[in-house]
Amino acid sequence: MKLKQYLVSMALVLSSAHAAYPDKPIRLVVPFAPGGNIDITARIVAPALSEHLGQPVLVDNRGGAGGRIGTEMVARAPPDGYTLLLGSSGALTMNPVFSPLKSYDPVRDFAPTSLVSIVPLILVVHPSLPVKTTKEFIALLKSRPGQVMMASAGTGSTTHLTGELFQVITGTTLTHVPFRGSGPATIELIGGHTQCMFDQVSTSGPYVKAGKLRPIAVAALKRSPAFPEVSTMDEGGLRGFEASTYTGIFLPSATPKEIIQKVYGGVIKAVELPATRDAFTKLGSEVMKSTPEEVASRIRADLDKWKKVQQKTGIFID
Repeated sequence: MKLKQYLVSMALVLSSAHAAYPDKPIRLVVPFAPGGNIDITARIVAPALSEHLGQPVLVDNRGGAGGRIGTEMVARAPPDGYTLLLGSSGALTMNPVFSPLKSYDPVRDFAPTSLVSIVPLILVVHPSLPVKTTKEFIALLKSRPGQVMMASAGTGSTTHLTGELFQVITGTTLTHVPFRGSGPATIELIGGHTQCMFDQVSTSGPYVKAGKLRPIAVAALKRSPAFPEVSTMDEGGLRGFEASTYTGIFLPSATPKEIIQKVYGGVIKAVELPATRDAFTKLGSEVMKSTPEEVASRIRADLDKWKKVQQKTGIFID
């Protein structure tokens, strides 16, 4: 009888503790250095999330190893709701596949809430390349195997691996030319030293509008609000082709469901704010809103997609 009373009392204490959450500041880990798109995303979301959770949400940059260090840190953090991850598609669906150092499992180790933002990739080419559509681009590559040079933000970057995905699906061959970041890669492409690139809409957009780069297609299932006149690769015949950079809020998987639900509610309210939407639009991003189940499904689907690319190409990145 005493044991039963003890268990009931402990259950009440734990329930009360969860109901009081949060009662101290919350840390939002960004697994990249300050200044990039993902860091800026965190600094847009953190104040809005803080407002709805009633506690400060402090951005904590833990960059390194392509996002692996900060992501692993959250996977190993106490599951009490006070350490959140601004997870990215690269760190959660590419690193675990293409890196031999598998220090975390994105499905096993994390509890998703909602996605926050998404930036689709766009295939852009130097204006001298005689193509304007996806079909023309594929035909050109098949007539010139290995002769067209593809710039990227670096080996293992989303821009690189999207190009590999494209080659696997279309049976074409590009010559990969990696650079130290999207900025240098774009400059070299504009200069005509390379001929194409799969880049974020937000990065290449200004150069497309200035006529320095030609857009071929958006790597998404729907057209980008930033370039509604540019067709998608799906429309161009590559059914289901999709590649983007997206972010979402995640917690360690053992976090109590009541806390996950509370954070989820705060994230949804944060992304629904007009100020949040306006800030993302200025970045060239789109606000995303999804259920934990939808996020988990997307993570699993993307892992399967990149595993097929890895198996076909044999690419491993340290």
